[in-house]
Amino acid sequence: MVANLEATIEDLYRVDGKAEIVNGEIVHMSPTGAAPSYASFRIVVSLDTYARRINKGHAVADNAAFHVQLPNRKSFSPDAAYHLGKWTGMKFFEGAPVFAAEVRSEGDYGPAAERASAQKRADYFAAGTMVVWDVDLLNEEVIKSYRIESPEKPQIFRRGEIAKAEPAVPGWTMPVDDLFINEVEN
Repeated sequence: MVANLEATIEDLYRVDGKAEIVNGEIVHMSPTGAAPSYASFRIVVSLDTYARRINKGHAVADNAAFHVQLPNRKSFSPDAAYHLGKWTGMKFFEGAPVFAAEVRSEGDYGPAAERASAQKRADYFAAGTMVVWDVDLLNEEVIKSYRIESPEKPQIFRRGEIAKAEPAVPGWTMPVDDLFINEVEN
């Protein structure tokens, strides 16, 4: 008889690099390029300023893990997030973030990537995340903001607009243009 061994959170602690546990397996995630990295950084900086101002919650940077208990998923590792749960020190965050941002990299395009993105959003909502941003720096519709109460009808934010993540992060806003670096010639 062969035992069906599923990956555990303890296994995830031993992984080098960014990964999640999906369908019982460790799923490794590729490093990202300059533009997506910059965009996720800018979201985290803005969320951190907000969290410090209201003295509530934690802005969470890329590569952090959130331990969840879904039938098909045991963790998330968003590109940026806001979490209201208790501080866990050196351990993974417990529970889903209230807000998660997934910033597309070069390999995040095409029908298979769209299906994977939709499934991950559904998992976020099943775990209790209230708002998920799909950030696409190559699209005119830069941010698609999906809310748990209307997961199929995103609010769209374009360059020149101010994005928000209501009701997950009340009163927080971020200029969409802040996701893009101002390139200066040397």
